[in-house]
Formats: sequence, C-alpha cells, structure tokens
Amino acid sequence: MSSRNSIHIIGAGLAGCEAALQLAKRGFEVFLYDQKPEHCSPAHHSKTLAEIVCSNSFGSVNTEESASASGLLKDEMRLLDCELLKIARTVAVPAGKALAVDREAFTQIVTETVKANPKIHFICQNVTEIPEDGWVLIATGPMTSPELAESIAKRLKRDQLYFFDAAAPIITKDSIDFNIAFYQDRYNAGAEGKTEDSGSYINCPLEKADYEALVDILLNGEKTELKTFEKDSACFFESCMPVEVMASRGPQTLRYGPMKPVGLTDPRTGHWPYAVVQLRQDNAEGTLYNMVGFQTNLKWGTQKQMIQMIPGLAEANVVRYGVMHRNTYIHSPEVLLPTLQLREHPHILFAGQLTGTEGYTESVATGMLAAMNIARLSQGHDAVVPPTDTMLGALLRYITRPEAIHQNFQPINSNWGLLPELPEGSYPRKNKKVRNQLYVQRSLAALQNWLPEAGA
Repeated sequence: MSSRNSIHIIGAGLAGCEAALQLAKRGFEVFLYDQKPEHCSPAHHSKTLAEIVCSNSFGSVNTEESASASGLLKDEMRLLDCELLKIARTVAVPAGKALAVDREAFTQIVTETVKANPKIHFICQNVTEIPEDGWVLIATGPMTSPELAESIAKRLKRDQLYFFDAAAPIITKDSIDFNIAFYQDRYNAGAEGKTEDSGSYINCPLEKADYEALVDILLNGEKTELKTFEKDSACFFESCMPVEVMASRGPQTLRYGPMKPVGLTDPRTGHWPYAVVQLRQDNAEGTLYNMVGFQTNLKWGTQKQMIQMIPGLAEANVVRYGVMHRNTYIHSPEVLLPTLQLREHPHILFAGQLTGTEGYTESVATGMLAAMNIARLSQGHDAVVPPTDTMLGALLRYITRPEAIHQNFQPINSNWGLLPELPEGSYPRKNKKVRNQLYVQRSLAALQNWLPEAGA
C-alpha cells in the first residue's frame, strides 16, 4: 500500500463496492480491502460483500403522483450511472412505493460482480492503519474495527463519536395467521382486486388492549445490557430508533409512528384498527418478512414473547431476532470537505455512514461521488460537489457545514429540509405534493446542467 498512484478502498460495504465499480468503469486499478469472508462484525451475518442489515429497503421511489427526498436522491444517482442501484432493481421485491430487495440475492450479485472485475483486486485483510501514500477511500461503515477506528482518531486528532443502531426481527410468511393478518397498502392504494400474493405489506391489527400489552412488554421486558463505555455515549438516530425507546416517549408514540393504523381497513371489521404492526417482504420468494419499525434491543426470549402476542403472529417462526450495536462516525463538519476529502489530508476520502450520512441509498451515493473525485484528482482535475439544489449536493454540504463545528453533530439522511427553499409564491403554501414535485424538477435540472461541468 505504498504506491503514490495507487487507489485503495478500505471497506467493501455499499459505499466501498460502489466506489470500486465506479473507478473500475473509468479504467482505474483498485485495491479493495475487507475483513470478509474471514471475519464479520457483530452486526453482520453473511460472508458476502455489501451486506444490508437493518432493513431490505432502499427507501421510496418517485412516481408521477408523488415524490420523496429519498426518491429524488435515487433519481440523481440514476443520472450519475450508479452501479449498485442497477443491481438493486434486478432483485427488487414488492414494497409499495419503496425500492426493497431480496437481500441475499443483492449481496451475492454485488460480490460476484466486484470479484469478477479484472480492475478490482479484492484483498481479505483487516486494515488497521491508514496508508500514507496513494489515494485512500475509507468506507468501513458503522462497525469499523477498533484498530482502524483508533488510527482514524489519531489522524483526526479527536475521539470518535458513536450512535446506536438496531435491526428488526424477520419471520417466515407461512407462520402468519391470515385469518387475522391481511394484505393491504395504506389507504388501499393500488390494491383494488389484489390477491394475497400481490400485496405489498402484511398488516397485523391490534385492539387497544393488545396495544397496551405490547407497549408494556416493550417498556418492561428484559433488554441486552450495554457495556459500560457504550452507556456513557449512547444516543439514537431518529430514523432507526429502537422500538422500546420510541415506546418510552409516551403511551401513544407508536400509534403515531410505525404502528399507525391510518388508512388501513381491517376486512373483518370494516374499520381502522386501534394500531397495526406491518410486515414487509424481505426476499424475492416472499417467504420472509421483516417487522417494519421494530428494531430492538430486547433479549431474544423477550422478543419471541413480544412477537407472539401480536394478533396474527401467535405461531410466528422467527428466523432472525433484532440486534443492536454501536455505530461509528466522524465529526465531518470539523474534518471533512464537501468533496469527501479530509481537510488536512486531501489524499484521504471518506464515504458511507462514517461520514454521518444515514441510510443505504445515502451510503451508495457518497461512495459514488468519492470515486468520481478520486478519478478526477488522480488525473489532475479539481474535485467536485453537485449543486446545492440537488439532494446529494445538499446532503454533502449539510454534513460538512461550518456552523456545526464544535457542536453536537448527529447523522442525517436525505430529506426535503436540506434543500434551499423554493421561491415564495411558486406553489400553494399547503400543497406539499406540488412543492415536492417542484423540488424534483429543480434538482434534476440543476444536475443535468452540472454533469458536463463535472465531466460525469
């Protein structure tokens, strides 16, 4: 790892694999390092690369009828010729307006694609020190090894920051009682004439007593004890909140969050239930479903008790229980440029959740941009950042904004609040649907105009 012209990517997760494929596509030789298949972090279970853990969903996709911030980011990534997004679409499973994938098929195809590429040299190694020479992209993700985390802290001259992430349980479809549970999209969107096998979500309806009993076990059930050093630094990212933490915020919190019944009609009663537990398809065969919003740190025995008290899941076969782990990220506003280069060491770039971006789509997008900039820098060109009017550009500028220096920096994912406001009077003030579509139009136009300038 000493060649001044070499390109080294540490970490073969979503960001690292996307970066490697982007650089190889541009004709560069890449050395890609990862501990797999020899070792896995506490959050990983597969020996394949680009493993997805918390959920199998890459978030919403945009349609003519509705637009989302996550959908806009994917639209931008498509224009930038994202490789992993192409693979995700080939293994997509039904998920309403979201892009969800068969997680095993996705990681297997990514692994085969990366390792078959003659420009990518995969090396199974636990890298413990940041290389001094060459171009280096660190994309080791939220479970960076302690040795490398220490090396990063030393290089950045500050301690690492942590937040806690959790994964939801997965159960088998054939163990669900469909005399109680039912297929339905919220407000029955597009569900007219749907059969059981063509539905997007499985819904388990709860009456008030069911809901209160569930909240009670979430609040009082036995939880995995955090280590002492984890307790001192524990904080939670809002978009991947453990369900028991949400429940602790008030008795009705879950009914206005992942268990909201709005728009879901129980066919047995003809009415909305008091609360709903939703399950989303996890593999292409439709044999596995994950519990939406039920990331948890409850002990496995308590989890089983909790799941089987949900109407429709009394005989649930749990194939993976929820887990919780500590995530690592750097204080990007203090050390990182919007180009994803370190301020004091511009030959070193970061991508993925280490930067303080949250979400699968965001991880892939930062890996893609980091690769673009390494390619440009190695050829003597300036690094680039998409316009602020784009979701990717706004996200990068947000995580590196100067006003967050010396402040409590928390991870964030794509959202409309990152974008500059639209001109006053350009849309009806309360019509968010029109506003969102205008955001999309402005962002994609800005990106199209920027592409020739960036040489993308």
